[in-house]
Amino acid sequence: MRISNGAQKVVDREALSLYLDKLLSCADYKDYAPNGLQIEGRSKIERICTAVTASQDVIKEAVASGAHALIVHHGYFWKGESPQITGMKRQRVAQLLDNQMSLFAYHLPLDCHLELGNNACLARLLDIKKIKSFPVSKTPNLLWTGSLEKPLPLDDFSDVLSRKLNRKPLSICGSNKIIRTIAWCSGGAQDYIDEANQLGVDAYFSGEVSERTYYQAKELGIHYLACGHHATERYGVQALGHHLEEAFALDCSFIDTDNPV
Repeated sequence: MRISNGAQKVVDREALSLYLDKLLSCADYKDYAPNGLQIEGRSKIERICTAVTASQDVIKEAVASGAHALIVHHGYFWKGESPQITGMKRQRVAQLLDNQMSLFAYHLPLDCHLELGNNACLARLLDIKKIKSFPVSKTPNLLWTGSLEKPLPLDDFSDVLSRKLNRKPLSICGSNKIIRTIAWCSGGAQDYIDEANQLGVDAYFSGEVSERTYYQAKELGIHYLACGHHATERYGVQALGHHLEEAFALDCSFIDTDNPV
C-alpha cells in the first residue's frame, strides 16, 4: 500500500545524505549495520519512498512509483551476515542498481531520535504523558518511559495498543497491578525487560517476544506486551518522510507491508 503526500522538488543525493546523517546524529551510534547511504543511485532525487524494510516487494513498488530513492529502517549489510551478494540479496541490490535508485537506511538513529524516532512517534500515537528517555548499553534514548492519562487494566491497555497499532499484542500478565506507568522500546527489544523493571514501571511493551520473556515478566512482576516488530516501527520512516517534504519540498510516500511479525 503506497500512501502519497504530494509536493515536488529536486535535491542532490550527497546533500540529502549529509543532511540526514546530521539530522539523525548517525555518528553517535555504534550500530549493527551502516547508517546512511547504503547503495548509490542517481545524483538528483525528486521522489522518495519510505518503508520499514527494503524487501524485494517494497523495492518493486518503489520502482513502479517512479521513486529515485528508498529510505528504510531495516537496510542491508548487517553484522554477522555473509558479505556475499548472492541469491536474495543479489536480487534486491540488482533491482536497485538497475533502476538507479539510492537506498538509505537508518536503524538505531531512527529508533532513538527525540522527535522523529520510532519511540517518540509511539509516545505521540498513544498520548503518553511525563515522557523520559534512557540509554541502554551506551545507546542514547533507546528505552522510554511515561504515564498513561488514565490507569488501565492489562486487557484494556492491550485493546488500546491493538486499535492504535492495528495488531493484537501478545500479553503476559506479570502481576495484579493496574497499569499507570509504562516503558517501551520498538522492534526486537524484549530483552530490555529487566532494565524497564528497574525503572519502576507497571508494564513494558516492545515488538517481539522470546520464550524466556514469559518467565522474566512473571518473576519480575511486570506486565509485558509484544506488539509486533513491524507494527512498532512503521512510524519513524513516515515521520522522516514528512520532515523531508517540509525541508526540501520533495514528493515522499510510505509503502506499508502486511507483516505479522
